[in-house]
Amino acid sequence: MATSAQWVQGARPRTLPAALAPVIAGTGVAAYADGLVWWKALLALVVALALQVAVNYANDYSDGIRGTDDERVGPLRLTGSGLAKPAAVKRAAFIAFGIAAVAGLVLALTSAWWLILIGLVCMVAAWYYTGGSHPYGYAGLGEVMVFVFFGLVAVIGTTFVQTQSWEWGALWAGVGVGAITSALLVANNLRDIPGDTESGKITLAVRLGDARTRWLYVALVAVAAIAVVLVALTTSWWALIGLGFIAVAAQGVRTILDRANLGPRLIPVLQQTGQATLVWGLLVGVPLLFV
Repeated sequence: MATSAQWVQGARPRTLPAALAPVIAGTGVAAYADGLVWWKALLALVVALALQVAVNYANDYSDGIRGTDDERVGPLRLTGSGLAKPAAVKRAAFIAFGIAAVAGLVLALTSAWWLILIGLVCMVAAWYYTGGSHPYGYAGLGEVMVFVFFGLVAVIGTTFVQTQSWEWGALWAGVGVGAITSALLVANNLRDIPGDTESGKITLAVRLGDARTRWLYVALVAVAAIAVVLVALTTSWWALIGLGFIAVAAQGVRTILDRANLGPRLIPVLQQTGQATLVWGLLVGVPLLFV
């Protein structure tokens, strides 16, 4: 039986940066547009956090029952390690989905009804990333899912529910958060290339191979930097403070470019990229709150 600490660990990886960054950035853009609504920002955070936790448990469950985690290099998974029964992990995923649905429904009913449809698409996409008979995460589309849903949708949605309007700054902030969050998944899949290849999980990293995956990581960090400039062009030059995320991301980039770093030696890059994601959101979003 898994302990409470192990259950928390199962939900924790990448959760905080991936949930906080888009909400902070989106709220910053909303504030710049004079549309800040704090209670909606907090509900958006609940949605983002619950969805990220749900994705973590859903991946744990689906990868575990497929045997993908049998030779896992990274942190222990609940299902694959046998610390928790698959049914319990699946139940935890759906509880998190339920929390996201309730918070999202409140936002939709107080903003725009069609947000309910977007919410449903988000949850379906989260489950079928590794779930179902033909998971798209096993077909090299995981980074696309992360870019779209944890970047564009999360940031633009956070801004929209507060301002009720389209803001170009939210688009570029979504691109930046999506790029750096996708880089996190790229680093994870780079580490797992040998095990994923053996288990038949054809991620984008498996398709590209080691060398090109490393350059994809660098390119995504570069896109995140360019996005900071685009946010500044469409909001305030104070957003350029966000370029400070490069100081945090640089260590991960150096490790990625060192071809001698394989397997377990890539694990620190996940933490470094997660920190860079959070710093991106903070340094771009917070200054916009006070402009």
